[in-house]
Amino acid sequence: MRVVITGASGNVGSALSRRLQAAGEHDIVAVVRRVPNRAATREWVSIDLSRPDCEPALQEVIRGADAVVHLAWAFQPSHDVRYLESVGVGGTQRILDACVATGVGHLVHMSSVGAYSPKRDDNPVTEDWPVGGIPSSSYSSHKAAAEKLLDSFEQSVHGTAVARLRPGIIGQRAAGSALLRYALPVLLPARTVNAVPVIPLPDGLTVAMVHADNVADAIVRVLQQRAAGAFNLAAPTPVTAAMIAEALGARWIKTPAPVLRALMLATWQARLQPVGPGWLDMGCAVPPLDSSRARRELGWSPTVDAMGVLRETVEGMSHAAAGATAVLRRRTVVGEVSELLSRGPISHRHES
Repeated sequence: MRVVITGASGNVGSALSRRLQAAGEHDIVAVVRRVPNRAATREWVSIDLSRPDCEPALQEVIRGADAVVHLAWAFQPSHDVRYLESVGVGGTQRILDACVATGVGHLVHMSSVGAYSPKRDDNPVTEDWPVGGIPSSSYSSHKAAAEKLLDSFEQSVHGTAVARLRPGIIGQRAAGSALLRYALPVLLPARTVNAVPVIPLPDGLTVAMVHADNVADAIVRVLQQRAAGAFNLAAPTPVTAAMIAEALGARWIKTPAPVLRALMLATWQARLQPVGPGWLDMGCAVPPLDSSRARRELGWSPTVDAMGVLRETVEGMSHAAAGATAVLRRRTVVGEVSELLSRGPISHRHES
């Protein structure tokens, strides 16, 4: 099977590539913006999905593929929402256009728990929950907008099976440096992750989580079965504020969400840290996930529970764990300061 993977160098893409290569029965084409230095194990193609003029190159790569797995997404620069939209929503439209032009038979799209509309209570929701996003979160709004593009595609295009995966927050040890780069102020070393004495979080925060390897397993099952439709992916029992504090070895201070949001907004606008308040809004509003459809139809089940995913991810962050790609490269304070001085804060710059 010839599989084209966009965003193959990222958190999920790296796990999926490992899984497919281990099977040894797939021809993998990795579509990324930055091709790794050591790229001999598969075919790598550099394409920037944020650019409308990428479409001819994208069609050339996709033509003849049995399936396309669309993972590419941007999380930074958080202050440039137009660029984030051009990657997430615009990139998805360009993938869909290329699928139409080349007649691909199977598209697997990586959506998110963030695509869902706000929860009403703490009961897990199935895939028929409304997909309207959290308006104050650009990430959530863009994930919901991308799903609307899929709706239009399915209504007008026949012959392409479309699967939508809606995982919780995806963690693994190798993503430690990437998460630090996106979430930690430049001057703070990785070891400060485990040196936080107290952590302010709202009481209503609940976060569905799932391990990257388990998401990769679900994607492989979808490809093998040529499955279509939406699938929630989450480990049982979402992570709570108390569990986050426990994983960090910190004391939890219950803090009203509006207070914490105001603090996040002020420090984000002052360029003191790169995470906008929309992420807090999303964490407090998205529903827990019922993954029974994936279990029933794909034979999928998570092998790591939510607390295990959280602990492994925190451990990876505290050791600045890294992978072989530019997205997962090792984070150091010296390196981050150098990038800051030469190119500005990550919340404002486009990664080259």
